[in-house]
Amino acid sequence: MLDERKAAILSAVVREYIETAQPVGSGRLASAPGIDVSPATVRNELAALEEAGYLVQPHTSAGRIPTDTAYRFFVDALRDSQIELATADPSTLRDFFVGTHGQLESMMQRTSDMLTSLTDWTAVVVGPAIDQATIRSVQIVDLASHIAMVVAVLSNGVIEKRTVEVATELTPEIVEDASRRLVQAVEGKTLAELEQAAPDDRPDPLLDAAIASLSAAGRHAELYVGGASRLAGAFDAAAQLQEILALLEEQIVVVSLVRNVLDRGMRVAIGNETGVEPLADCSLVVAPFAVDGISAGTIGVLGPTRMDYSQALSAVAVVSKRLERELSEG
Repeated sequence: MLDERKAAILSAVVREYIETAQPVGSGRLASAPGIDVSPATVRNELAALEEAGYLVQPHTSAGRIPTDTAYRFFVDALRDSQIELATADPSTLRDFFVGTHGQLESMMQRTSDMLTSLTDWTAVVVGPAIDQATIRSVQIVDLASHIAMVVAVLSNGVIEKRTVEVATELTPEIVEDASRRLVQAVEGKTLAELEQAAPDDRPDPLLDAAIASLSAAGRHAELYVGGASRLAGAFDAAAQLQEILALLEEQIVVVSLVRNVLDRGMRVAIGNETGVEPLADCSLVVAPFAVDGISAGTIGVLGPTRMDYSQALSAVAVVSKRLERELSEG
């Protein structure tokens, strides 16, 4: 445990380093808000914090920079404090989701775009595992002579819309009959079960195409990444950046990382806490989202360990709540 003065000085170092990305010296800290001591006293406290593993000094004549331990102290203090984190303008969130209501793929991608816009870092969204979502209702809508749309409302709040094309000339009677038989064949089933779904032996190209389109929807990728390029300015070493960007293309690794962080009861994983070597200088801030009280997925922000944690925590909290509302209303 740190005493009040050391805690204030350490927090000031972290805030200054997050803002400038430059080693922080005692002279600058002595004039920081809440630090009412002499530069000599600050130097002594910095030395003590360095010895305790909270700070490192890159060069003898340079200031100090925070370690992962310092960031952990800062984040825990931030989360335990009663200060209100800054939130995004509600109208901004509302406008951002306009046009994506209920459409999973579009909504997940726009959610990642929104997080990137709010934090200026890389967004990671693990969407609902829709292959296990059951179909609440479904219908076929006639669009053209050979084209129809399948509209399914899923148990996780997602609305799946799939356009199908068949060789058969469609009439209102054909579409109505196929829609009725589709309801009988698939309602109450999960998308993963649809490959075996068939109402009877009567051939029906439109019905078969509708079932196939919904089955394919259940195989969508769960991971959506936005703003990966935002990491480019955070790392000087090209090889390190290349490793991070390559990792973000590994869907299984990233999804497992996000789930592992949540399974450990964490909302912020700092540096080596991620358990993934290429992310040793990165932090991941996550928040789960649910539909009707059932866990549906996770959103997160990935950036350097010197990211603005207050901003990131606020962004994932407010966007996850908005996403829950959009999916539930679907």
